[in-house]
Amino acid sequence: MRSDQLRSVGKLIERVAWAGLLVALPVTSFPYFPRAIGGEALVRPLSLYPLLVLIPFSVLPRLVRKPLPKNLLVLFLFALVALVSSVISLLRGIEPALGISVESRVLRGLFTLAIGCAFFLAIALLPENRADLRFSLRWIYAGIAIAMAWGSLQAYYLISPTSQYFEFLTRLQSRVSIRRLLYDRISGMTYEPHWFAEQIILLLLPYTLAAIMNNTTVFRWRWRRLTIEWLLLGWAVILLPFTYSRAGLMNLILVVLIGFALFHPRNSFHNGAFRLVLERVNLKRGFRNALWILMILVIIFTPIYLVGRRNPFFARIWSYWNSPGATFMGYMSHLGMDARVTYAEAAFNIYQAYPLLGVGLGNYAFYFEEMLPYRPISDVTEVLLMITPELGRDRLITSKNFFLRLLAETGIIGWILFTVFIIINLGYALYLWLSPDKEWKYWGTASLCGLTAFGLSALSFDSFVIPDIWILLGFITAAAHLAAREAAASPTLQAKTQEDSYDSTLELARRTL
Repeated sequence: MRSDQLRSVGKLIERVAWAGLLVALPVTSFPYFPRAIGGEALVRPLSLYPLLVLIPFSVLPRLVRKPLPKNLLVLFLFALVALVSSVISLLRGIEPALGISVESRVLRGLFTLAIGCAFFLAIALLPENRADLRFSLRWIYAGIAIAMAWGSLQAYYLISPTSQYFEFLTRLQSRVSIRRLLYDRISGMTYEPHWFAEQIILLLLPYTLAAIMNNTTVFRWRWRRLTIEWLLLGWAVILLPFTYSRAGLMNLILVVLIGFALFHPRNSFHNGAFRLVLERVNLKRGFRNALWILMILVIIFTPIYLVGRRNPFFARIWSYWNSPGATFMGYMSHLGMDARVTYAEAAFNIYQAYPLLGVGLGNYAFYFEEMLPYRPISDVTEVLLMITPELGRDRLITSKNFFLRLLAETGIIGWILFTVFIIINLGYALYLWLSPDKEWKYWGTASLCGLTAFGLSALSFDSFVIPDIWILLGFITAAAHLAAREAAASPTLQAKTQEDSYDSTLELARRTL
């Protein structure tokens, strides 16, 4: 076989594996996983299989021949700190918990970090041009659409409960997840409903929201301003309440509001269906903006309220304030957030005891009881269950907060390095957002919305191996480097980009002041 034929075959394998990785992202706990690659863990992303194909075919060759992103150095230093911290933890003589040794816990933690970094490298290095970015986004949309279609079938048994239908869906769910469906919530193709909600927030919301704000689409079809992205976002807003994920719904509201308030392209805030309505009433700009935001809130809150009324636990969100003596702390406890606060306090106590390098990846669980806050926890049922030995319970507790996990397990050094990594990605996002090019501006808007979603979601998850955050950061890196490469190839465009960025920055500062 000639060399050009070999290259064609290799390119075909790469494209198929690439599309497979992106479309498989919604499957996070695939049951058919060998132990060698994490077959005993809760998080078992199906997309790991095509990733294993891409690493030798595409990622490693590009590491050798392509200029590497600057943020990769910071990520490498963070991984090195995590490795050193984990090795040191092996010398502390930590006793096993629930039959799980510190050695196995550390190995699993390092393995999950390696997988996360591999996802980031694949997405950051594979795109060679704008068409590759659009290709990637279309396959992500395809995967999420499949997951939402499956979630919609699950939502039907909440609306019209039927035991035979529920058992039929549960049998099908066992093919894509290690956990049975819940009778009162939907979970898509993930392990639990909250994961499905955060999946929509991180993989779908930033890109569809940015497409709507920039009036663009990665598909050929559109009817006036109606695009596939509009349909996907509307579908997600209707479906997300059926997960009954409090954090997921709160993140949806905040990302949409922050996105429209801060990242909407200038001079086009009122373009669209509401423009004529807003211009016909003689209102001042500030009041018009408030009216626009009110409309968005009504659109989002309507399905949340209608669906939430069917779930007594979820209805706690608004029913608590009808009781006498309501307080904010009582409200947090009423929502079940007191357990999360306890986990967070324990993580911070671990950091204070081991401030520089932490206790090593995955070792939070071994210190949890010792580092519990000095206050009664008898009323926090979830925590009591976690610290009480029980037959069949073999899952160690986690901090459920990404930022605090970094502090507890990698110390202040690891936390600073990962924060710098995120700040660099924020700089990339701002560079894209200030670009005069419409497509790069779209990617900048999506990146800023995505980082907002990540910052909010990281308060309620703590896993390195869930691909969503790495896909987001990989897209930011890839788009920024492609935009910079185009600007470097065109001195005129580069000068215009710098001038427009400077003018835009001054305008932003003027409006802020």
